[in-house]
Amino acid sequence: MAVSFSPSSLVLFFMVSCSLIGMAVSESMCQPTYPAHAIAVDEEDVNLLQFAENLEHLEADYFLWGALGYGLDEVAPQLVMGGPPPTGAKKAELNELTLNIITEFAYEEVGHLRILKRTVGGFPRPLMDLSAANFAKLIDSAFGYPLVPPFDPYHDSLSYMISCYVLPYMGLVAYVGTNPFLNGYYSKRLLAGLLGVESGQDAVIRTYLYERAEEQVHPYNHTVAEFTTYISELRNRLAKCGIKDEGIIVPKELGAENRTMTNVLSADPDSISYMRTPAEVLRVVYGTGNEHIPGGFYPKGANGKIAREFLKKP
Repeated sequence: MAVSFSPSSLVLFFMVSCSLIGMAVSESMCQPTYPAHAIAVDEEDVNLLQFAENLEHLEADYFLWGALGYGLDEVAPQLVMGGPPPTGAKKAELNELTLNIITEFAYEEVGHLRILKRTVGGFPRPLMDLSAANFAKLIDSAFGYPLVPPFDPYHDSLSYMISCYVLPYMGLVAYVGTNPFLNGYYSKRLLAGLLGVESGQDAVIRTYLYERAEEQVHPYNHTVAEFTTYISELRNRLAKCGIKDEGIIVPKELGAENRTMTNVLSADPDSISYMRTPAEVLRVVYGTGNEHIPGGFYPKGANGKIAREFLKKP
């Protein structure tokens, strides 16, 4: 028996067929060509990329808890690898705009951890202190005196975004610092992809705060811009390697081409991103100014070979 097709069915069949053929052809055309003997992930790349998992864990759980009220144990327990849950984390009081931003950031960090651990392996999530008291201690150190009442990042949207100013930027400068030491072509591709998103997150946070630069952060007698300046100055002091961190308003000598006081993006005199070494990063996130002495966000220290070797040395 002959089978007949309607004109619309034939058109649909033709379109689907062309689409499948196009996908097959484009798949081969759109893949980069690497040298025949190139190494995808060099063994020396592994520890460098694993070090980044510490920061990705910090961001993932902080964003998840802040937006959703639960963390990685609930969303992707396989990525925790038996590590302890963070202390002091809770849901923040966020308006709709801020909630949407942080929710997206949170799930992006889950993806970052997944691809890092799939590519170079991983380690158990380190113990992390995400308590309001820990953030208050950091802010007090930045201002040089205790704020009254203590700063609470979970109190409202603006407070939470000020606290977020602390996080993706450290991942950004760490990735820039790691880049020159990677050998494998896939390692470089992975880092570039991670850096792109971390930079985007940092830009969103800085823009959010820049739009509110002159607002007073209730109930303190300090503006948003002042908070960013003091936090950046604290990180520079802790890292001990000069200026690699700038607030959202700066003197002209730190602005782009020495012509702007606006500083939506933090960059060096040639307007390229600053870089930090693992030691510098640890000095900052430990809050001790010493990569050998844990504290701050990592009460027992970060994990992975690089971080643990620092802890072995006095």
